[in-house]
Amino acid sequence: MARKERFIKASSGGLTMLAYPGDDAVLLAFDLDAKPEADFAGFAIKCIPPQSEPYYLYNRLNLTRPITAATTPSQRRFTPSNEAPFQKFRWIHVPKEVEVGDYVYEACAMHFRPNGSLGKGASVSLSFEMTPEKYANFEMGFTRGYISSQAYAEKFKNAPIRPPGEKTLDYDICKFQQQYEWLGFHARKLLLRFFDECLNDSSITVDLFAYDIDEQDIVRNLEKLRGRLRAFLDNASLHNKPGALEPQVHQRLIKSAGAERVRVGHFKRFAHNKVLIQKRNGLPVKVLTGSANFSVRGLYVQANNILVFDDPYVAGLYEKAFEQAFNDKTKTQTAFPVSNIASDYFEINVAGCPGGVVAFSPHKDASVSLDRVAYEIKMADSSVMFAIMEMGGTGPVMDEIKKLDARKIFAYGVTQSSKSLRFFRSGSSRAKVVPFAFLDGKVPEPFKKEYSGGQGQVVHHKFVAVDFNDSAPIVFTGSSNLAAGGEKSNGDNLIAIFDQGIATAYGVEAVRLLDHYDFRKKMKEATDVKPLILSSRDSKQPWWMPYYNEDHIKFHDRLLFSRPAKE
Repeated sequence: MARKERFIKASSGGLTMLAYPGDDAVLLAFDLDAKPEADFAGFAIKCIPPQSEPYYLYNRLNLTRPITAATTPSQRRFTPSNEAPFQKFRWIHVPKEVEVGDYVYEACAMHFRPNGSLGKGASVSLSFEMTPEKYANFEMGFTRGYISSQAYAEKFKNAPIRPPGEKTLDYDICKFQQQYEWLGFHARKLLLRFFDECLNDSSITVDLFAYDIDEQDIVRNLEKLRGRLRAFLDNASLHNKPGALEPQVHQRLIKSAGAERVRVGHFKRFAHNKVLIQKRNGLPVKVLTGSANFSVRGLYVQANNILVFDDPYVAGLYEKAFEQAFNDKTKTQTAFPVSNIASDYFEINVAGCPGGVVAFSPHKDASVSLDRVAYEIKMADSSVMFAIMEMGGTGPVMDEIKKLDARKIFAYGVTQSSKSLRFFRSGSSRAKVVPFAFLDGKVPEPFKKEYSGGQGQVVHHKFVAVDFNDSAPIVFTGSSNLAAGGEKSNGDNLIAIFDQGIATAYGVEAVRLLDHYDFRKKMKEATDVKPLILSSRDSKQPWWMPYYNEDHIKFHDRLLFSRPAKE
């Protein structure tokens, strides 16, 4: 059953807390009934797991140790939030291991005493089950991506995710299984469960759309299907260059499934879908899609998402797109843009799945898919959250994204080029840039030294969440990069989902990414003169003042998360 509420709320003693559940993560937001006194120090947060001992969430900053770009990981200290309160009105918590049952969170407003020590003020608690949105015939999941690299450093000591030397499809994967399970997170579970169903039922056949593909478990599972597999693989130039493993995958699948069942092409540019279609007795019944490529990097380095629709109608739409491409003998699939399956959005209104629509590209005109996305961004009432490729592309979506800064709504997003990551938020006159050289070479705690995983994107999501905590939110996701060039040249799918719980999960994911890289930007810019450190009782201006200044973005940040529109 779908979860009816998009957030959980509790109030006590003038303090309000809201919890927005994500994919085994939670965004906690706070507000006060009255403007705080000058002695307000911030929020302490205690987590009480279903089965483990309670603990205070730890703060990356504290009241005594300044942090600068030159601070080394060994010099950093995590401090419990009852000793180093969070000086923000929201916080993301991702438990190291999610337990079954209800989590309880207690928040307490902390105050400076006259002697400089901390004392407790108003407190509030709430509880909920930390699981993603539940539907009978639909499931979604994210990878951990770079966002949990501090925990990866603690858990795996930043071990590489591949053997050293030249990349290969054949290595002892058992040595990496624990890392893959942890990094792949919920998305990997969905993928492997899908394969288990296919391999354990001889009446099931599988149709595959693949772009990047080199993950060993995935390739071996495809080989095990033998003649029950048909595959359409991308053969653009980047998948034929020296070192690319895709040609080897192609030959291995020909050997296992037969040459007539494995085809290659690239439309005008890329066969960019990441799709598995499950058919029983020849009829489509289930489909897996999303932004995650079937590769080591796609599942274990990048921030990505996977969606599974267990429904014949939805699977049938994807099957029509597959048949259209698979049966076209040209490398560029010249008939696809003018085919019926590429002509419009198709409605998803089936039992056990969230409502939505889906479109398949390439289209003859990019407006077929992009005009709807641009319109929803333009009509947003309260917020637009996004994680997309770099904004050098053209088209109505990119045009509306670029206009967000001048609007009176909350905009929060991240884009990436090959050399840097840019992030945007309301009120900024230009993008803030974090070079990858800094991320890789001077990574502060709690992130430590991350494993770069090679060239390419690290924020690989393609989504836009509009009014995520409003009464009528919408999420656009899939494999599309949301640029006009791709919608006219790439084999892709673009899904819109109308669901409060799912929109909440994507909103939490957007904030999780932005907060992660925002801290890194601040770390990069911190100096001895202007270090990162919590505001003390003696600070010239209380830390919370911008949150009560109507002209400051932090004011709108506080209201968006703590006072949802049309509550």
